[in-house]
Amino acid sequence: MGSLNVEPLLSLDALADGAFAETEAVLDGDAESLILYRQGDAVRAWLNVCPHAGRRLDWAPGKFMQSREGWLVCAAHGASFELEGGQCVAGPCRGDALRPVPVEVRDGQVWLAMPAAPASLMHGPRTSG
Repeated sequence: MGSLNVEPLLSLDALADGAFAETEAVLDGDAESLILYRQGDAVRAWLNVCPHAGRRLDWAPGKFMQSREGWLVCAAHGASFELEGGQCVAGPCRGDALRPVPVEVRDGQVWLAMPAAPASLMHGPRTSG
């Protein structure tokens, strides 16, 4: 998943611990809506797309529902997602998962993280000799 973003997604201070936020980012050349979830100093992100019907999970832009168990709930059909890995634990897409987006916190800002390059690319081309 390539990224062309040169600015942070948001300031860590703008996202309360245990809260969700919605932001947009360019992924693979397309603008995508992302869900950000803060847990302490860590932030997780997923595409804002429910695997059940391909609809956004927020009930209004940037407004997300959370169950008593702490799960993220899709506003359209009630699918519930745990917040460690984005797995659907209840509802019409049980067993599916949200699509994760790698992010990192640097200098108090949340940034898209570049995925690690395969080992074969990290060492450069091999030469015989």
